[in-house]
Amino acid sequence: MAALHVTLENFESEVLSSDKPVLVDFWAEWCGPCKMLLPTIEALAEEVTHAKICKVNVDEQPELAARFKVMNIPTLIVFKDGQAVNRSMGVQSKEAILEMLK
Repeated sequence: MAALHVTLENFESEVLSSDKPVLVDFWAEWCGPCKMLLPTIEALAEEVTHAKICKVNVDEQPELAARFKVMNIPTLIVFKDGQAVNRSMGVQSKEAILEMLK
């Protein structure tokens, strides 16, 4: 399954109310490092079953970027039980992202 695109309209139901951990990738089309991270995010979306993998386009969803104080992209935030519990900025390895989801 491909990474789920999240907007202000479905953020509550898909991320905050999820019964699984959720990795949210804050990204933009024009961002080089975001493009470098994309294959890893898509691979995780296909392979990971214990968590949800989501993406937020910061150009289309500036309210969400501001709400979670995303100042640089890519920023990865892990949510558990409606709370942000882990965060990283920049390109991360698949292993590092999996570690964030533990």
